Amino acid sequence: MRKSYHAAHVYMILGVVSGLYYRELTKHNDFHGETQLSVVHTHLLALGMLGFLIVLALDKQFGLSGSRQFTSFFWFYNAGIAITVGAMLFRGTQTVLGHHVPEAVSWIAGLGHIVLTVGLILLFVLLGKRLTAAQTGDTAKS
Repeated sequence: MRKSYHAAHVYMILGVVSGLYYRELTKHNDFHGETQLSVVHTHLLALGMLGFLIVLALDKQFGLSGSRQFTSFFWFYNAGIAITVGAMLFRGTQTVLGHHVPEAVSWIAGLGHIVLTVGLILLFVLLGKRLTAAQTGDTAKS
């Protein structure tokens, strides 16, 4: 459970810092257009902080952590967020600075979403196992 708490805390800090980065970079460059930086803040807070706070509550209720499947979920989900947000930060910064954004950035962001989805699938499979075990009274960990 501690891993989920620490992850939520780190994402809260990153979310706040990314909002500050967006505001200061656009202000410093007198930028008034559309940029991916405007949603990095929201992605980090929603997918990261809120996501892991929900996982923390589910873990408390159903004992998700401690299994290999939870560890796999944890690392896939975090890697997916990191890849996705990294691509968004790069694209947004390049846009604000007026530089060309390589097409590969979209592919990298797509890869991040795929990795994120794998993590979510692992979470739902594990949660389904725990719900089934709770209904049948089986307390064995998967």
